[in-house]
Amino acid sequence: MTMNRQGRPSVPQQTTAAGHETFTGNRALTIEEPLIFETGRLDVTGVDLYAQEETPARLGGLRRRTAPHLPGLTEPEAVRHYVRLSQKNYAIDTGLYPLGSCTMKHNPRLNEKMARLPGFGDIHPLQPVSTVQGALELIHLVAEGLKVLTGMPAVAMSPKAGAHGELCGMMAIKAALRARGDARSVVLVPESAHGTNPATAALLGYRVESIPARADGTVDPEAVKAKLAPDVAAIMLTNPNTCGLFERDIIEIAEAVHAAGAFFYCDGANFNAILGRVRPGDLGVDAMHINLHKTFSTPHGGGGPGAGPVVLSEALAAFAPLPWVVSGPEGFDLVENADKAGGAHPFGRMTAFHGQMGMFVRAAAWMLSHGADGMRQAAEDAVLAANYIRASLSDLMSLPFGDRPCMHEVLFDDEFLDGTGVTTLDFAKAMIDEGYHPMTMYFPLVVHGAMLIEPTESESKASLDLFIATLRDLAMAARRGETDRFAGAPRFAPRRRLDETRAARQPVLRWSAPAPVGPEPARDAAE
Repeated sequence: MTMNRQGRPSVPQQTTAAGHETFTGNRALTIEEPLIFETGRLDVTGVDLYAQEETPARLGGLRRRTAPHLPGLTEPEAVRHYVRLSQKNYAIDTGLYPLGSCTMKHNPRLNEKMARLPGFGDIHPLQPVSTVQGALELIHLVAEGLKVLTGMPAVAMSPKAGAHGELCGMMAIKAALRARGDARSVVLVPESAHGTNPATAALLGYRVESIPARADGTVDPEAVKAKLAPDVAAIMLTNPNTCGLFERDIIEIAEAVHAAGAFFYCDGANFNAILGRVRPGDLGVDAMHINLHKTFSTPHGGGGPGAGPVVLSEALAAFAPLPWVVSGPEGFDLVENADKAGGAHPFGRMTAFHGQMGMFVRAAAWMLSHGADGMRQAAEDAVLAANYIRASLSDLMSLPFGDRPCMHEVLFDDEFLDGTGVTTLDFAKAMIDEGYHPMTMYFPLVVHGAMLIEPTESESKASLDLFIATLRDLAMAARRGETDRFAGAPRFAPRRRLDETRAARQPVLRWSAPAPVGPEPARDAAE
């Protein structure tokens, strides 16, 4: 069967299990959804607009001169199109999401209900402070909770994502160094860190030097000490690290970094593994961002920016960015100007306004509904779930750092696939046919053919058992030499496997109508 430019069959009919073809190409509720450009027309619109009188141009030479390249659809057509697309997506509401290092946990519907309360959902950041006292109190509540949970004296609430929080923490470090007249130029980043860490340091003008991982997947304090020099500004260390392991020498590393006059930035993306068990401030951390979408169950974005608050040590508290919430006898206020910062030295602003209100509400609802003991149990259950998967698969799938306990995620490599003709990518694609989103693949880079699985605390034992049984079946099939099951996977997804290398190197970013297909033109009789 030939394929069109979008990788779909050029003939709509599909053979069903009964052996006959459907006229539409659909399989019951599995709809063969055409592209939106194929459904609509570029020369019509789905709505009627009154002709507008000519108005003075305010955009200068930026005014559009041609019609937008958008298809005209009726409202039912547009709704059906996007609903059908959503049904082709995998989501935490449809099944276990095993992505490692992303913490795709269930977002309780209670949180969503709270975020839609008019007093939170309908306010505007430019309202007078006196009219948003409840919102400021909630932000203050979350901020105080984060300080208690981390053992840190200050927190910046305005960063809108994990990487944005990294930038905030490192900018505070740079401001503190500048304040003492110390122009350091190097940031140390372990190989097991998140990829955004070196990018953040480089963005701020620092030269990044890598710290290798030792054989057990953790950072050797002696390797850090060997790199420490008068030009080192900070170390950016992830704990628990991206291999799913707790950095057991973190206190020794922090002490060495501080003795060298540098700062300790901790990537807090995996704080959900130690929540209520360990306070980063007690480990010597100077700055740490917290992904509310990971640890405190807010969605990844939620239809807008996420939230990545940054907790700061006493050495960095004075350099926190504006604005921040303060509480006084007359209620809550928002400090937005340096001259009202009470002796602090904020490095500036991260965003125009104060964070993302919807994410703060969801995080507050999760914190209050769980309480201190519930949040601690969430971390313990996440670690338990990951270790349950590790123990259940260790006889079939290979563990790069030995069969030792992990934290909230378990890391496998591709050694168990040696000689089978099956790759990590093949294994992951076969998971799609079984109804699972693949785990994180080929990351962290310190492990060849990495498969990083994070089940989270929100999965039941029944769902974990089915997931484990599925991976065991796939692993045994690979060892039995059933390469056909993997090479062509996925077979049952709406689209088959793409040429991902070609798609990355030669992306087609604009749809164009295929050339019309018709009868060949008649040849001249004189030919």
